[in-house]
Amino acid sequence: MAYRMGDRNQQNLLPECIEDFVGAEDNARIYDEFVNSLNLEEIGINLNAHRVGNPEYDPRKMLKLLVFGYSYGLRSSRDLERATYHNLSFIWLMGGLRPDHKTIAEFRRENKGALKLLIKQCAKICIKMGLIDGDSVFLDSSKFRGNASIRNTLDKKKCQSRLRRLDEKIDKIFEEAEELDAADKGNSVNYPKELGSLQEMKAKVRQLAKEIQESEKTSINLTDRECVKIKGRQGTHAGYCGHIVVDEKNGLIINSDVVSENNDKNQFKNQIAEAEKVTGKPCKSACADAGYANTDNLKDVHDRGVKVVVPSAKQTTGKEPEEFDKERFKYNEKEDAYKCPEGKTLKYINFTKDGNHKIYRISESKDCRTCKNYGTCTSSKRGREIKRLKNERVKEELGKMYESEEGQNIYKKRQGKAEHPFGHMKSNLGAGSFLIRGKLGANAEMSILSTCFNLARMKTIKGFTGLITGFRMAT
Repeated sequence: MAYRMGDRNQQNLLPECIEDFVGAEDNARIYDEFVNSLNLEEIGINLNAHRVGNPEYDPRKMLKLLVFGYSYGLRSSRDLERATYHNLSFIWLMGGLRPDHKTIAEFRRENKGALKLLIKQCAKICIKMGLIDGDSVFLDSSKFRGNASIRNTLDKKKCQSRLRRLDEKIDKIFEEAEELDAADKGNSVNYPKELGSLQEMKAKVRQLAKEIQESEKTSINLTDRECVKIKGRQGTHAGYCGHIVVDEKNGLIINSDVVSENNDKNQFKNQIAEAEKVTGKPCKSACADAGYANTDNLKDVHDRGVKVVVPSAKQTTGKEPEEFDKERFKYNEKEDAYKCPEGKTLKYINFTKDGNHKIYRISESKDCRTCKNYGTCTSSKRGREIKRLKNERVKEELGKMYESEEGQNIYKKRQGKAEHPFGHMKSNLGAGSFLIRGKLGANAEMSILSTCFNLARMKTIKGFTGLITGFRMAT
């Protein structure tokens, strides 16, 4: 049986057209239509084809290259440059343009602020297409490595240690220079280039130590001043915490954000506010995991009438309170006092130093010392003490909301809706770390990744033809 043999020297009668490189329903056409439907000037990318000077690459083409590349796990500027030479979909999308990696990196760097707003524009298009309603939203976060080493994250103690080692290296260079000078009198000694780099590093560490002392931060990274120390499944790294707000209707991302914090406790209110700006209306319910459980932060959203479903750390364990836990003491709001299981009164004493908790203590300390439960309930000579959160009433209402049938139904949907996008970004797109340094750069990448997730999800929901038509109608 004969083989089919290819012939590299075979000539075509007519040259091929770039338009024929991809099929009628190739995914590249979706990304092409999506970027064409964006209002780039609204997000801060200036379009001026008549600008004086050396011609630039069309910003729309560059944005298409970034979004399409990120959607297929190509994020480095060199990988994207290579794709414009070897991948037919990229060649078609760029119309044959082949920007080098420096041009691609520079476009991404110069437009970090605009790229941060990309997900907002994508969400607004989804709203026009009826894919997002903003009534019920879910929050989630995930930790991403930054483009910096954890070894360059220094606190006050490490700064002193680093300065001491640098001084030792500099002194050693001077000693060696003096020895050479003594051995070869009359000739000047050339100090090695290493001395200049060591002195430069010493100046940086000193400045870093000064910044730590003057700021509220406990540590700062020399390479990326805005990243923080984060702990994840792969250990401790320098990085950022990424947040997303996902709509219940179709599981699409409304807004994304990156913060220089290693926990979620101060983020619920801010993330909901940003999502509501995109949808243009207040949400009816908002759900997140126990990482966001900060009563003071949840209170503002709760007081607006939003159904807030966020469990406390204790509620997630599912354990019943112990015999002498605070929950076993009955609070009398009218008297502002607690009753212990034995019927004794704990009265309000004062606030804690931070002003967030009220302290209640047994009226007569001897009541505790003579109680049969002394040693189990408390071992303090002053008697049992209880701390009550300033907004404890709100905390109790949030707890009841979570434990209610409605709250449980909402919370069960959270995992499938809010955790799915991060799984796609990290597993399918290979985005476990950010390439751009600085919080704004990390936000730009987070926005692109969120947009990539939305586009993949939108295609599943609408299909190829429906999505193309939707983009054209949303323009």
